[in-house]
Amino acid sequence: MGFHSGFVAIIGRPNVGKSTLLNRLLGTKLAIVTPKPQTTRNRITGIVSWPDCQIVFLDTPGIHEGKGTLNRFMVDEAINSLLEADMVCFMVDAEYEVRADDIRPEEQGILGHVRNAVRPAILVINKVDRVEKNLLLPVLDRYARAFPFEALVPLSALQGDGVDSLVHEVKQRLPEGERFYPEGQLTDRSRDFIISEFIREKAFLLTHQEVPYSVAVVVDVVQERPGKDRLLYIAATLHVERDSQKGILVGRRGEMIRQIGSQARTDLEAFLKRRIFLELRVRVEKDWTRSDRGLTRVGFTP
Repeated sequence: MGFHSGFVAIIGRPNVGKSTLLNRLLGTKLAIVTPKPQTTRNRITGIVSWPDCQIVFLDTPGIHEGKGTLNRFMVDEAINSLLEADMVCFMVDAEYEVRADDIRPEEQGILGHVRNAVRPAILVINKVDRVEKNLLLPVLDRYARAFPFEALVPLSALQGDGVDSLVHEVKQRLPEGERFYPEGQLTDRSRDFIISEFIREKAFLLTHQEVPYSVAVVVDVVQERPGKDRLLYIAATLHVERDSQKGILVGRRGEMIRQIGSQARTDLEAFLKRRIFLELRVRVEKDWTRSDRGLTRVGFTP
């Protein structure tokens, strides 16, 4: 048998566990994860390689009906990933599904995108560790009747249960092809992008209401400092939309921004496996989420 490879888009509503699944598949933290919906804004590529196979997973923003330029950008990222993939993993949340009598309009809309893409699709029912197993049968049945899925895979991305079954189902359906990336490469995302995401995750976790959704992070400097300790100096700017948000993000006597920096540095040192000096500042970029020009100013490519 020849080598098999392909791109697999992980799609679904916000907060169903797509990024948690990507990290589980990779065996390390790459995609940021928070309890807040719409944490993921960009497509994140995660590469898993074996001697006979390479799967390029595409973690995507949650598909939702939000208004504004940023929300439109996020949904476009997800749908474009779906169209570029060889296969689709459509993820739903078991906790929500067992309480529903039918497939909700949000999921029906996403199924419509999958149907239009004409790609082989696997249904992934996540968070099964939080529900009684017998309650899953009606969920499996209604999705099997709604769409010709290649497979139905219940799993817990957080616990890891069922993830090997998903990998098996994906591998046996991949087309023959070349290796897209060198063995051992984790992602095609740049180091600066990963740094900005780790910082943004801490802003998401430590702030509330509209503030985390108004934060964009731009890495200004990544510089090796001379010396035997190989200290990596990183300077980054957190952009917000209003002065009031800047005040919250900085915090009283700078306490909040120091906390964000401290927690981000810990994660970055673990990921990059080296000591880091992290310097953060906060800047107001008025209404950046509301226009393509605003998105471009804070590092997006709309």
